[in-house]
Amino acid sequence: MPERGRFFQKSDVGRGLVAVLLGLAHPAAAADPRFVPVDVPSHVYDGGWEHFVGGGLAALDCNGDGLTDLVAAGGTNPAMLLQNTSAPGGTVAFVDVTPEALIMTGTTGAYPIDIDNDGLLDLVMLRVGPDVILRGDGDCGFTAMPFQFGDHWSTAFSATWEAGQTAPTLAFGHYVDRSDPEGPFEACDVNHLWRPDGAIYTVSDLAPGHCALSMLFTDWSRMGRADLRVSNDRHYYVREGQEQLWAMDPTPRLFTEEDGWERHMLWGMGIAARDLDRDGRDEVYLSSMGDQRLMKQVGDGPGFVDVPFEMGTTAQRPYVGGDGRPSTGWHIAFGDVNNNGFDDAFIAKGNVQQMPGNAMEDPNNLLMGQPDGSFAEMGDVAGVASMHRSRGAALVDFNNDGLLDLAVVNRRAPLEVWQNASEATGNWVSVSVTQQGVNTQAVGDWIEVDDGRTVQAREIVVGGGHAGGVAGPQHFGVGATDKVSVRVRGPHGSWGDWQKVDVNTALSIER
Repeated sequence: MPERGRFFQKSDVGRGLVAVLLGLAHPAAAADPRFVPVDVPSHVYDGGWEHFVGGGLAALDCNGDGLTDLVAAGGTNPAMLLQNTSAPGGTVAFVDVTPEALIMTGTTGAYPIDIDNDGLLDLVMLRVGPDVILRGDGDCGFTAMPFQFGDHWSTAFSATWEAGQTAPTLAFGHYVDRSDPEGPFEACDVNHLWRPDGAIYTVSDLAPGHCALSMLFTDWSRMGRADLRVSNDRHYYVREGQEQLWAMDPTPRLFTEEDGWERHMLWGMGIAARDLDRDGRDEVYLSSMGDQRLMKQVGDGPGFVDVPFEMGTTAQRPYVGGDGRPSTGWHIAFGDVNNNGFDDAFIAKGNVQQMPGNAMEDPNNLLMGQPDGSFAEMGDVAGVASMHRSRGAALVDFNNDGLLDLAVVNRRAPLEVWQNASEATGNWVSVSVTQQGVNTQAVGDWIEVDDGRTVQAREIVVGGGHAGGVAGPQHFGVGATDKVSVRVRGPHGSWGDWQKVDVNTALSIER
């Protein structure tokens, strides 16, 4: 990728960490973010210890009206489908239209994906018990598909289309093995990989499993192959586990120290990836109990190290409320909420239940990206510093006004939705990519947006977050720029031509 902008390198020798911070000569709006709460039908994620984790949220347009709807896991309560009835540019609004197929209990998470290549979004419902895949009918109705799953405690999912395949490769992450009489500690279940050969799936173990709470297929090396990152919960693997990155060879294998992999052990909850410093490589952000870990790739191999503490991304303790104990991070998402051209990060926070070593008054974070590459906490200023036990979330433009709104599932408290009412924001462009035939949602495609100063790169993925994900347009803030160029590359192909695009528009590209 051609170099754009102005870069400098900063080292933290004492901790052995290296990060590249971004210094862009980029005109950007300077305004505090502001979100206002929206009244929505009540939905609560609830349940005993098997639902301490989970509580995911799927964001998808399930009826083709151009508005993003929501499906929320319910735990011991039924799942819920909230149809988006917002007027374009108006007040965000939802109504409960939950179909019979979604009135199921035991759900921990939900991910949208077009699994059968018919152009309509389906749902993967993670459960305590057999998982369920639901086929979408294009009108927010769903019916069960004939997948046969075992009785597991599922807490993570990701999918990709591998080269030459007409069906997606699916990865399911399982938490504690409930059948292990020696559990729950050091009783993590194995994970499962569903790999297609045409329409026939072969299911294999991804072992060892270390109590996965998030998975993400991503082309981290920019080589055209998506490998599988897994974030694991040290609370249950205790000693022998670690974070994992599976190389998707014909026989999958774990990257090791010999490959350049750095061993990391944390109470892993969620994953987000984004090229924050515009160097052509994604940083990886991992939510956790205590430190949130923003990590940068070093070298050409799979080695990732923490960025310096001074970047402001650790978010290790509550910033309001007076509870000085360590935070507990769950869903993590990048997005430019004020469209100034710098990515921001939202982190859903909340105690597992009553863990005394961690904060009970634990507000969500909204870390605003700064021109020097650092982040500043603005969750309280923005109005999203909820003290509920937050879990899954979605950072999405619900009313198509060019501003990212926010929805958050809470444990034992109602789901919360906020409309972005920030003023003096910058410009934006929304990019939707689809294709005919196989992989209609263009999973694995890369989008680049060039504003003449820097290039923003974005991979379309299924997975990450905590127990939920988003299918839909990719939102780019571009600051004061009035025209940008956009191009797209398929995961196993070459870049298309640059297209000049006016800002503040929604661009649809069919490959």
